[in-house]
Amino acid sequence: MRLKSTIPMLFLLLALFTGCSKMPPLSGTISLDARGEWKPVVYLLDPKTWGGIGGSYLGTVLDSATIQPDGSFAFEKMPEAADARLFELAIQPKAEAQHPNRLDNDDPGTSNYFPLVYKNGEAIVVKAEAAHFQRTFSIEKPSDENAAMLQLRDIRQAAFDQFLGGKKDGEAHDESALLDEEAAKLSFQKPIMQFAEQTNYLLPALTAIRWVSVEGDYERVPEFIVAQAERWKATAPGHPWVAQMAAKGDRKTLPVLVGDQIPTDYPMPMLSGDTVSLKTLLGKRLTLLDFWASWCAPCRKENRNTLVSLWEKQHESGFQIVGYALDASTGAWSTAIEKDGVGKWPHASHLQGDDAPLFKELRMTSIPANFLLDENGKVLAKNLHGEELVKWVEALFGD
Repeated sequence: MRLKSTIPMLFLLLALFTGCSKMPPLSGTISLDARGEWKPVVYLLDPKTWGGIGGSYLGTVLDSATIQPDGSFAFEKMPEAADARLFELAIQPKAEAQHPNRLDNDDPGTSNYFPLVYKNGEAIVVKAEAAHFQRTFSIEKPSDENAAMLQLRDIRQAAFDQFLGGKKDGEAHDESALLDEEAAKLSFQKPIMQFAEQTNYLLPALTAIRWVSVEGDYERVPEFIVAQAERWKATAPGHPWVAQMAAKGDRKTLPVLVGDQIPTDYPMPMLSGDTVSLKTLLGKRLTLLDFWASWCAPCRKENRNTLVSLWEKQHESGFQIVGYALDASTGAWSTAIEKDGVGKWPHASHLQGDDAPLFKELRMTSIPANFLLDENGKVLAKNLHGEELVKWVEALFGD
């Protein structure tokens, strides 16, 4: 009799124990620094839109959890997520505590947030150090999507350390440094773009596309975002963030892409005073359509150090350069051509400065820039400079 009465009690105790030990949907530990610089609170943010991923001050604070003296925290409830949703966990230094949705993107190593994928029924356990929140963020037994997000973080961090570490955007002051800065930025972006192209997970891919340019500037990599827009519109057409990303990746609003056709009937006002169509200026095999200005220091350096020798070496083989200047003064324009020794090839300008019609026709916003065109005006490559440009042209001509 005693044994029979014990069995129901064992089941009751087991049920009570199981109920008490149920893990919260999101918990973990965050190591705060001993100097007390960090507010002991972790915030759960909703980016709301695709453009809000990683966007400072754009996310909505959904909840917060106190970080206990031992570093532990827990969110006992999470927003409804029948399908996977992306949230951001963020912490703030006490000096910025009044802005819980501030996100730091200057250096991934010290970024104060992490994008996290959550779905109903999951119990996610995380760990991080406050001073290096994004870099040290880890997830215990992550889902496939969160594993991809961690992989993306590692790729971004490694690329930053290799190409941008120790530098700040806009720090360059001379023409060499400006071109080097642009090359370094593109080198940083390439592995992140490669991740987006290869992953099969939507939310990590959308995060990668944002991390390629948190500023939302894809002028130098339009082919990438157009391809991503077309890919995910076909794969996940109903997702609102895909529609938002696709709007950014609309080829009609981006610079002319590799593979596109330049309008070769476009009228070109020449330095000589004549106006001719662009097609009459094209080389027999290859043309560099070069966008520059007398006031653009990197452009002037490219003229002297790269274009003159490249034209002299390859012109007889069918290579041509056509300059198009964003100048407003004939005097400054013609003087720069003479000083740089680039009068060997044709030059055109509408003399309207930044309002240059051809510049706008091709939907561009910054220089130095160029297009490498075949004999019919099809874009073969673009925005190659210095040694990279020389190697590309020489490879085409078999040198």
